[in-house]
Amino acid sequence: MLIFEPHIHMFSRITDDYERLALAGVRAVLEPAFWLGQNRTSVGTFVDYFETLIGWERHRAQQFGIHHFCTMGLNPREANDDRVNRDVLAVLPRYCEKDSCLGIGEIGLDDQTAKEEEFFAAQLELARRHGLPVLVHTPHRDKKRGFERCIAIVRDTNFPMERVLLDHGNEETIKITRELGCWSGFSIYPNTKMDPARMVAIVREYGVERMVVNSAADWGVSDPMMVPRTAVKLEQAAVPRERIEQLVWRNPIEFFAQSGRLDAALLQRPARADLRSTFDGNSVLRGQDPDKV
Repeated sequence: MLIFEPHIHMFSRITDDYERLALAGVRAVLEPAFWLGQNRTSVGTFVDYFETLIGWERHRAQQFGIHHFCTMGLNPREANDDRVNRDVLAVLPRYCEKDSCLGIGEIGLDDQTAKEEEFFAAQLELARRHGLPVLVHTPHRDKKRGFERCIAIVRDTNFPMERVLLDHGNEETIKITRELGCWSGFSIYPNTKMDPARMVAIVREYGVERMVVNSAADWGVSDPMMVPRTAVKLEQAAVPRERIEQLVWRNPIEFFAQSGRLDAALLQRPARADLRSTFDGNSVLRGQDPDKV
């Protein structure tokens, strides 16, 4: 079974994780721009990070046969920081035109401040201008209110609901989003947010239409293998294989193909893997013999 992992922060992971993902059937990953654990103090640090997502990180994934894509955006947490927020918004358009950028994200709300709402709306307009879908981060606290506010802002800006992926959902939020025409994302974690058993229950009740699952796999306690683990649990629960494949493969491709930059046929083949290749002279091997890796 092939897997498209639609939200995973590989910037935070090691090369062994790429190898494990490839062995588990992950053919492609989508890495949203996000908060690195502490606020950045100047726009240059964002530029370096964005360049890493379209450069070194894409190269690193390819060495293990994985196609790497990204979304670009100013995350809601740092949207509150006047040292960087407007300057980041000014540099984002150049990255929205990169071939591997399939959307704008993570954008949305965190502390649910007026400034977060301002930059969320501004980035919805950015996505509109570039013809891209959006990946929306929803708050970890007071989630129901956060979902409702995100939806209200999308409606106020008249952004197409079918181009919206509302992420970090749960049993409560699926009741809100199910009939909106947007897409629902579920982040599967070892101990928090959603877990595979809860996801199985949601699939049994609501099906898999306009749903995706992801591991997020950031710098905290997380597991990049949560999508393959969830697929196994769904199969063990007698969910038809076709439905599982729709959830972990066809759905994320359908959503991000709205960017006009995703070739589904290309994904049928692994990315070109050559451990001897370099990026700006740097190799993932760190001097090791490629025949012994």
